[in-house]
Amino acid sequence: MRDYDEPVSLSERAFVEWLTREGQCGYHDHHPFHQLMHAGKLTKFQLQQWVLNRYYYQTRLPIKDALILAKSGSDVSFRRHWIERIHQQDGKQEGEGGLNLWLQLAEGVGLNVEEVKSCQGVLSGVRMACDHYVELVREMSLLEAVALSLTELFAPDLLSKRIAVWEEHYPWVDQKSLMYFKTRIPRASLDCKEALSFVLTHATTYDLQERCVKALIAKTQILWHLLDCLSLAYIHQELPANVYSLDHRV
Repeated sequence: MRDYDEPVSLSERAFVEWLTREGQCGYHDHHPFHQLMHAGKLTKFQLQQWVLNRYYYQTRLPIKDALILAKSGSDVSFRRHWIERIHQQDGKQEGEGGLNLWLQLAEGVGLNVEEVKSCQGVLSGVRMACDHYVELVREMSLLEAVALSLTELFAPDLLSKRIAVWEEHYPWVDQKSLMYFKTRIPRASLDCKEALSFVLTHATTYDLQERCVKALIAKTQILWHLLDCLSLAYIHQELPANVYSLDHRV
C-alpha cells in the first residue's frame, strides 16, 4: 500500500514546468557578468578571461560524461547515445571536437592557445566549481547525473543570442572562431531532448522528480559561480576569486 503522506508524482507536464521554472530562474544568462557581455560592455581582456576560464569547464564535460556511461549498467541503448557527448568534445580523431573548436575561439579572441590548454591561468574558484561538477556526477545516481545536464534546455536560445551579440559588439573577434557556438546549437537541442526523455521516463515518483529538480538547480549554481569568480577577479578586482559556495541565489 502507498503511504498517503508521500506526495503523488507530478504529471509529465507539471514536472517539465517545474524543471523549466527552476532552471530558468537560476540560469547564468541572468548573471551580471553575462548581462555585461550581451550588452557589449566587456573589455577585450574581460572577454578573453571568460574564454580562458570557461575552457576548463569544457575539459570537464567528457570526464563527467564518461562517469555517466560507467553508471549505465547493462543499458546498451543509453550508452550508444550518450557516448556521442564524449565524441562531441574530444572528437574522434586529433583536431576534431568541441575542445578543439574552443581553442580556435581562444585564438580568435587573441589568446595564446598553449597557455589556454595548460589551464594555468584558470581562477581557483572556477577550477573548484568545475571539479565539484565532476564529483557530483560521480556521487549521484544515473538519473540525477543525467538531470544535471538539463541546463541544455536553455542553451540553444542563449547560444543564438551570443553569436548575434558577439558579431555586433565584438567585431574584433575572428568570426570563423565562433564555430563552437554555431555547431553547438543543433547538438544541444538534440542532447536536451534525449536527456529530458530519459528523466521523464525514469523519474517515476515525486521523490525522484524532486531529486532531478535539485540536480538541475545544483548545475545552475555551478555555472553561476563561474561568473561570480570572473566578476570578482576582473570587474570588481577583488582577487583572489577562490571561495566556492553553492549558496549564491537570494
